Amino acid sequence: MKIHSPGGEFGLALLIFGTAAACAHAQMFQFPTANHALLEPGGEERFFVGTTGKPWTTGTFGCVRSDGQQIHEGLDIRCLQRDKRGEPADPVMATADGTVAYINDRPSLSNYGNYIVVRHLVEGMEIYSLYAHLQTIAPGLRPGQAVKAGETIAIMGRTSNTRETITKDRAHVHFELNLFVNERFAEWYRKTYPGERNDHGIWNGQNLDGIDPRLILLEEHQQGTNFSLVRFIRSETELCRVFVRSTSFPWLTRYRPLVSRNLVAEKEGVAGYEVAFDFNGVAIQLIPRAASEMKGRAGRYVLLSVNETEERKNPARHYVVKRGEHWELTRHGLEMLDLLTS
Repeated sequence: MKIHSPGGEFGLALLIFGTAAACAHAQMFQFPTANHALLEPGGEERFFVGTTGKPWTTGTFGCVRSDGQQIHEGLDIRCLQRDKRGEPADPVMATADGTVAYINDRPSLSNYGNYIVVRHLVEGMEIYSLYAHLQTIAPGLRPGQAVKAGETIAIMGRTSNTRETITKDRAHVHFELNLFVNERFAEWYRKTYPGERNDHGIWNGQNLDGIDPRLILLEEHQQGTNFSLVRFIRSETELCRVFVRSTSFPWLTRYRPLVSRNLVAEKEGVAGYEVAFDFNGVAIQLIPRAASEMKGRAGRYVLLSVNETEERKNPARHYVVKRGEHWELTRHGLEMLDLLTS
């Protein structure tokens, strides 16, 4: 049931955690709950919630489910507080200063249940945090509203529309950090999946490419002010490299810091981009290419290379496949490229 007043448990949470947030050490990203066990030696089991009957590792980011064939794009963070009914009562806090981009308060429409998306601007790039399975949304919180790092935006819950419900012992917040792919997503979706519902418009999960919050929180904790999100993304392990015969698509401006210079293309003109992708489809580096650099390579998309070790390690997205001695883009790979360049 959605809370409509700042009293009760929510008011108490705001009082307790508002002071803590104000005193928090300034940093790029903060933990979204008071559970910081990730920073403690051997604290992973007290931080992550695994899937039913599986170890805590299934609550981490990556190809960690169904023997590596199913991806989990966030962290499932265990609750620390419970109310008299045994329900989770942890405040969920904004990980950084930002603006509320989207709120879903109709849990039946998503396996994320009630969830919030917040937009942040970090090192010249738009980054989106997502908080899911929420019990209640902070009273009065609306899209377009500014929030501060550490500000309570919700109370942890276990809402979802999945057939297998989230039991009390597995109560958690699902937390993501994402890059936004394309504001023309809804049009792409209608064309790619005709007749299928899209209840969340551009905030459909397919339009948000996740990066690993666990590594970001740990590296930022270790490096302090030396941590760079741009450097982190560009240092991600490459899955494949593709030439795209397109010279204008949203990623180029939204994530300009990920675009490298190429003097040849600057002199001769840009005919397309060589794009390096990680296993989750994040375009981690883009290099403009001149026509002279792509002679003999026909087609809108040209697969240039594949990291076979990375594909074996993280196969869940199935973007590429090896046929005989040659690698090819799969239907999933082509759809990912179409969405990026639409």
